[in-house]
Amino acid sequence: MTLHDLKNKDVIQFRTGENLGRVDDIRFDEVSAQLQSVILYGRRHLFGLLGRDEDLEIGWQCIKSIGIDVVMVDAPEVAAKPPKRRLFR
Repeated sequence: MTLHDLKNKDVIQFRTGENLGRVDDIRFDEVSAQLQSVILYGRRHLFGLLGRDEDLEIGWQCIKSIGIDVVMVDAPEVAAKPPKRRLFR
C-alpha cells in the first residue's frame, strides 16, 4: 500500500463511528523506517482564509484495521477532544 492509497481512505473512529477525515501525511522513524502515526490536517474554514482546526495525529498503535474504503482507529483521546476553532494559524 502506498501513501496515495492511504490518502483516499476515510478515517473512522471505531467506538463512535465518527468520520475524522482523510489521511494527509504520515510520520515515521528515520532509523527503523517504521510508521509512527498518521496525520489528518484540520478542516479549513472559507478555503483556509479564516484558518483551520487543529491537526489530528493518530498513533500507529491506535489503528485497528485498514480496509478497502476506510481506516478504523480506536483512539480514546480523539473522541474526548472537541475541535478547536482558530481564526488564524
